[in-house]
Amino acid sequence: MEKEKILTKLTDAGLVAVVRAGSADEAIRITDACLEGGCPSIELTFTVPEAHRVIEDLAKQYMDGSMLLGAGTVLDSETARIAILSGANYIVSPAFNAETARLCGRYRVPYMAGCMTVTEVITAMEAGVDIIKIFPADLFGPTIIKDIRGPLPQAKMMPTGGVEVSNVDQWIRAGAVAVGAGSSLTKGAKTGDFAAITETAKQFIAKIREARAAL
Repeated sequence: MEKEKILTKLTDAGLVAVVRAGSADEAIRITDACLEGGCPSIELTFTVPEAHRVIEDLAKQYMDGSMLLGAGTVLDSETARIAILSGANYIVSPAFNAETARLCGRYRVPYMAGCMTVTEVITAMEAGVDIIKIFPADLFGPTIIKDIRGPLPQAKMMPTGGVEVSNVDQWIRAGAVAVGAGSSLTKGAKTGDFAAITETAKQFIAKIREARAAL
């Protein structure tokens, strides 16, 4: 899928499900539950055991394009390359990494890098980062989006960390092009309640749509 189409589909959905799990099976079940809830964008983190194999399996299972499969917690270009070869559509890092930005640019794969300051945001944008991952977002709250967009209205930002159904509308109204949700979305997996994940995903999507309609 072309880079521009990936970014368009991701921002249209507005929600990226951050999947962390103790096993490959659990990660796949969480992913399926999120997709059933209307969230097509998955960030499979490299904290999942044998993450690259899980990405391979999911990429094969969803070859029809119904899922946008990203690799998360990517700390270096070597891991990014493995993820891309395994079938990842985009790369997500908790912090900006210049080598990873260059590699993603080389292969025209969207890169989302974690930033906390205006300096980091500018550095990442100059290196070709497509969407700035404001992380950890719960340290700042939605006002950081407005604050950064003041001097940098061209910045596309996705807060991750502390984003919940109860506050996702605030992040969207502040100017976020999408949000990343981890434990607030997938916590049902801890008790084996994957239906709860599906329901929470539906709530996230509905709140995002409502917030956008009100803009």
